[in-house]
Amino acid sequence: MAILELLASDAPPDRFESLLTRARSAGMPGPQLDRLENARKLGLHIYSQLDRRQQREASLSALVDIARELSAPYDLKTLLKVTTRRARMLLGADISYITLLTSEKGTARVEASDGHVSSFHVGMQIPQGAGSSDVLTTSAPFWSADYLSDARFPHHERLDEMVRAEELRGIMAVPLSHGSGPFGVLHVADREPRHFSADEVSLMSSLGDLAGAVIEKAWLMDRTSAEVEMLQRRTEEAEAGHRQWQEVGDLHEFLMSQVLSGCDLQTLAEAAADGLGGVLTICAGDGTVLASTAGEQPDDELMIPRAMMDAHAAGKAVRVKNSLWAAPVMMGDENLGAVLLRTERPLWDSGVRLLGLVAQATAVLLLRQNSHGIVMESQARDGFLDDLVNRTRSTRELDRRARKLGVALEESYVVVVASPVGDARRKAMIWASSYAHRNDGLKSEQAGRVVFLLPGTDAAEVAREVHNDLSPLLRHLVTVSAAGPVSGAGPIHRSYLEALRCLEVMGALGLSGRSAAASELGFLGLLVSDDHDVDGFIESVIGPVARYDDQRLTQLTDTLEAFFHASGSPTHAAKALHVHPNTVARRLERVSELLGEDWHRPDRALEVQLALKLRRMRSALMGREPLAGGHRTGADGE
Repeated sequence: MAILELLASDAPPDRFESLLTRARSAGMPGPQLDRLENARKLGLHIYSQLDRRQQREASLSALVDIARELSAPYDLKTLLKVTTRRARMLLGADISYITLLTSEKGTARVEASDGHVSSFHVGMQIPQGAGSSDVLTTSAPFWSADYLSDARFPHHERLDEMVRAEELRGIMAVPLSHGSGPFGVLHVADREPRHFSADEVSLMSSLGDLAGAVIEKAWLMDRTSAEVEMLQRRTEEAEAGHRQWQEVGDLHEFLMSQVLSGCDLQTLAEAAADGLGGVLTICAGDGTVLASTAGEQPDDELMIPRAMMDAHAAGKAVRVKNSLWAAPVMMGDENLGAVLLRTERPLWDSGVRLLGLVAQATAVLLLRQNSHGIVMESQARDGFLDDLVNRTRSTRELDRRARKLGVALEESYVVVVASPVGDARRKAMIWASSYAHRNDGLKSEQAGRVVFLLPGTDAAEVAREVHNDLSPLLRHLVTVSAAGPVSGAGPIHRSYLEALRCLEVMGALGLSGRSAAASELGFLGLLVSDDHDVDGFIESVIGPVARYDDQRLTQLTDTLEAFFHASGSPTHAAKALHVHPNTVARRLERVSELLGEDWHRPDRALEVQLALKLRRMRSALMGREPLAGGHRTGADGE
């Protein structure tokens, strides 16, 4: 009865032990004391069951509260945070966190945590099979009283590092699953060793099932919202695109009506610029600005040829640089020019298409009005240079055509051949029109090479200018050769052939990607040159020495020949000349003053020897002795 009274009054467990102690002190007989002991044990058992039942009721009540809270319309990130907080409070744990499977097969990532005191590794990737991630494959709860010392499962360095940082010991993990299977894990952990009871594991499993369903729902809602938002955005873009294309069609119809009604290029440019929202410039094939809404020429004179090159190479409207667009104006494969647009606002697909349509309208207008003969004149000038370099017409007819085109062939010209590499040839031809126009010259295409007839008297300098202008634009190797200067229609064909041979020699010498003229090739220029100017070669190599001998009656050329015959030995040369070695040394010093200190280097020495042999051979064949040599002596004793 005393035990029943204690149970009825909800007395604490220590009162049961006090009752037994008082009975022993009062001398209660043994049989009665045994019955009291059994009654105490039964009472404590009943008390434990009542307490456990109360805890279950409290846990279930808390779980119902959690379910009510999780049913609120949270986004996924907030829902994960709420779930970790409620899990930690439900089990009275120090920390809780959630890991979810990633799109990368075999890994999970820490997505949320609660109760951490260090820089918890949210976002950390955890390989499947490490630690509690086995829950994902087994779908069964996991717990460990002391995680780091538990050898029942494989450990992962990064996960163990996170556990050490938080000083965690007891850990429990349950799967988050719904439908097809687990998609994440809910963890709770204490910083002291903890043996989780079956009721706690069961409670956490229930929370995992509940949270799994809610999280998956939120996941689907987020994905659905994102898809709806994307569809809405695409619908808006489609509607905007439809409006833009409708505007493009309307503007194109307006532009073509203007063209067919006989408007000029300036009117066309202004109407197109209004529709495109920028500054529009229309250029001819040679780079001439035919119309512009800017009111002035571009500051960068290379901007137009560069833009034309890129547009014609692409065959459509392209972005040349940040704010500059270009569209080719073409008639078949014929380059009529380009339309350039400078705008600071983005140019969408409809704008790019409209720029191309403006280029088409420009081509129609150019062909309709012929733009004051610019198109036909450009074609005529190209054809004229074709006839000049291939000698397909008589000199009289070529002179007549030159006067008609305003080309003064009586002036000094240089023939230049530029050979770009690979797919750069088309760009080079587009650039050539502009370059020839800017330099008052002619251009043509011969066998994939660009050929120029340019005003000038120094072939090497003109070749360098062409190379330096073209190479940066193409960003490809360009080999440039030149020949000349020439005057009149007749010699141009011969100079063209000479420039081609010069180009071949440059290739053989490994000079691809550079520029040169026949006059720069030394004795090889004799092979390249069509007229084999031997006197010019001798003069350019040893002329100062020969003139010194003529003026001073010295023997510097004889000394040079003896020096080379003696394999570069002044002593042996002195013996052959019957003079003192010091005399040879003084003469060679004078040669260095006249020819430069590098005359005895291998490349210069070869040219000097060839010039000496040609001079002596030429004099012998002409039936006379060299002007310098023999047994003359000068006033200086040489």
